Amino acid sequence: MSKKEIFVAIIIALFCAVILSPFASESPDGLEKVAEEKSFIEQGEREPIIYAPVPDYVFPWIKSEGMATATAGAFGTLIMFFLVYGIARMLKRPNAKKG
Repeated sequence: MSKKEIFVAIIIALFCAVILSPFASESPDGLEKVAEEKSFIEQGEREPIIYAPVPDYVFPWIKSEGMATATAGAFGTLIMFFLVYGIARMLKRPNAKKG
C-alpha cells in the first residue's frame, strides 16, 4: 500500500469518525440490551477494573455532546491507526536484497 493510499484511508476513517459518529444510535448495543433484559446491567455500571480513557465515547470536558463524540471518534481512529501501523511495521519482513 502506498503512502498516498494510507493517507486517503486515514482521511476517510477520520471523516466517518468525526462527521458520522454524532449521528450514531443512542439505543443500547446488543450486550447492553441483553444485560438490561437479564437484569445484570448494574454489574457493568460499578467501578471499572481498568480505567477507560474515554468513557461512553465522549470527552467529559467538552460541553457539546456532538463535538465530544466527534473528538472521541477522531482520537480513537488515530490511536487505532498508529497501533495497527506500528504492529504491521514490526511484523513486516525485510525485503529480499535485489541483485
